[in-house]
Amino acid sequence: MEMLKKFFEPVDMTEGSPWRKIVFFTVPMLIGNIAQQLYNTVDSVVVGNYVGDNALAAVGSAGPILNLLLVLFVGISVGAGIIVSQYFGAKEREKLSITIGNCITLTAIATVFVMVVASLVSRPLLELLDTPESIIDWCQSYLLILFIGSAGLAFYNILSGILRGLGDSMAALAYLLVSTVINIVLDLLFVAKMDMGVSGVALATVIAQLISALLCFLRLRRMVELFDMKPAYLKLQKQHALKVIQLGLPSGITQAIFSMAMIVVQSLTNSFGEMFIAANVIIMRVDGFAMMPNFSFGTAMTTYAGQNVGARMYDRVEKGAKQGTFIAMGVSAILTSLILIFGKSLMGIFTKTPELVDLSRDMMGILAVGYIAMAVTQSLSGVMRGAGDTVTPMWISIITTILIRVPVAYGIAWLTRSAEYPGGRQECIFISLLSSWVAGALITFFFYKRGKWKEKAV
Repeated sequence: MEMLKKFFEPVDMTEGSPWRKIVFFTVPMLIGNIAQQLYNTVDSVVVGNYVGDNALAAVGSAGPILNLLLVLFVGISVGAGIIVSQYFGAKEREKLSITIGNCITLTAIATVFVMVVASLVSRPLLELLDTPESIIDWCQSYLLILFIGSAGLAFYNILSGILRGLGDSMAALAYLLVSTVINIVLDLLFVAKMDMGVSGVALATVIAQLISALLCFLRLRRMVELFDMKPAYLKLQKQHALKVIQLGLPSGITQAIFSMAMIVVQSLTNSFGEMFIAANVIIMRVDGFAMMPNFSFGTAMTTYAGQNVGARMYDRVEKGAKQGTFIAMGVSAILTSLILIFGKSLMGIFTKTPELVDLSRDMMGILAVGYIAMAVTQSLSGVMRGAGDTVTPMWISIITTILIRVPVAYGIAWLTRSAEYPGGRQECIFISLLSSWVAGALITFFFYKRGKWKEKAV
């Protein structure tokens, strides 16, 4: 019992071996991120097998719009995690309490805004992207349910971000695993048994996310040894609310830019027809798992850097950054190799159409090396964000997405047009993504070595 209790205690990353602390913190978060990825993956598997390939394409086509309209939550979550980790490292109880209370209020305001605005603009955005008529109604119903029920997604992301900032990645994992199981059960019930189609998977996701958010809130209520959760702290205080927005806004903008680029590229993807759209959905689902170690190490490095910067231990930050990045690259290399070896079997989980399986596997092979490059980008960007420098990663994202990914995708498509491929070669979508990942790793390493992030502590 004592050993189990120890796993659920907040991790102080300002002492002990850096790589051990990083790995200990990352493992439960990696499992949690994999579980969260299962939300979308299970949706895709269920609709692909029980409804059809067009339903699979509909769920995927809705993804970029969903991500674009949820950037407010991303911003608040990142800002909260950075400030919470720094105040935790500095042992500033009062400021920590105020920050957490203000984050809860900001999330509530953002949720209402997203519910109203996103519900109104989702259909026009789908039409703007030339979404095929055969799937546009499914796309809209899927998005509408997710946006109306966005409170669960919003509060889970922000509250789990606060928990991680406090060094508690185990609780967020446990609650996410519970809700993931609920999501899978409800997916099968609503779609396989009740024949609710795409709307069924959306409803299952909303219910499961609300449960995970509630569990995170109850966990925070019990952490009285670290901070106070009083009604007075829910009142927005200009200094603390603005600091959360100031630090989180660049990350929100980064997510918005990335989502807008995906929307622009999605328009090109749609031009290749339903088969390629469905293949793209399958690849992005597998890609989500391949990226999990990178995202997990990136978030762990943000918490690690935040706590140590708060304690003014910069030498320890650099030591941990080096160790964490090398471990992330190694894990990513192993996982990528497994995906390449077992690629066809993985693709076959989503569809029984042989042509779709082969197409997905071929396109996935293009991205392989890029995952190791992303390990560098995510880890070192995490260090800079944890120190309070969220602007530099934003500019790097703008450069790699707007100046590299989109032009390369459309450029290759234009250069490879022929009688056989009137719209260009389909590979352009994934070659452009690989190019942006490799460039991002090189640019991020350059700015990390410059060291300007050391001057940005809260």
